[in-house]
Amino acid sequence: MSSHPAPTADLGRLLEKIKDQRYAMLTTANDQGHLHARPMYTQQPDDSGSLWFFTEKESAKVHEVRQDAQVCVAYAAPDKNLYVSVTGQAKVVLDQAKIDELWTEDLKAWFPDGKNDPNIALLRVDIERGEYWDSPSNVLVQAYAYVKALATGQKAYGAPGSEHAKVSA
Repeated sequence: MSSHPAPTADLGRLLEKIKDQRYAMLTTANDQGHLHARPMYTQQPDDSGSLWFFTEKESAKVHEVRQDAQVCVAYAAPDKNLYVSVTGQAKVVLDQAKIDELWTEDLKAWFPDGKNDPNIALLRVDIERGEYWDSPSNVLVQAYAYVKALATGQKAYGAPGSEHAKVSA
């Protein structure tokens, strides 16, 4: 795994890495410019490379996005040795048809009144850039990389089959 990957435009590869990841950390900036992160439940990314999240219209994140649309969304699947970070522009979407399209019953945990709750809004994050680190989770493969680093005296850049890429949309 290279420490300085060449940028690529393969947004599809990045989306493939996160398509099964449901939880992410969304980071916004508050009025004072301080970063504020919170966990979010991700809907399936769409074909255009946008990420979708349900939220409450009156939440701090909605206020923050309206003040500064630049956000970061981070995913981690330590059991798979997969880590993804994306940055982009967020937008508050108040579209009942899109809410109906994306709604799943899992969301009742946050919106007990269902998809017609008047306080539901969507956040759409249009990805501008991303980066991912993906290494085999096999213990023997990881051990190989460790032993190789010890034997050669060189920094381990990941096990065979590891990927690290920067993506520009």
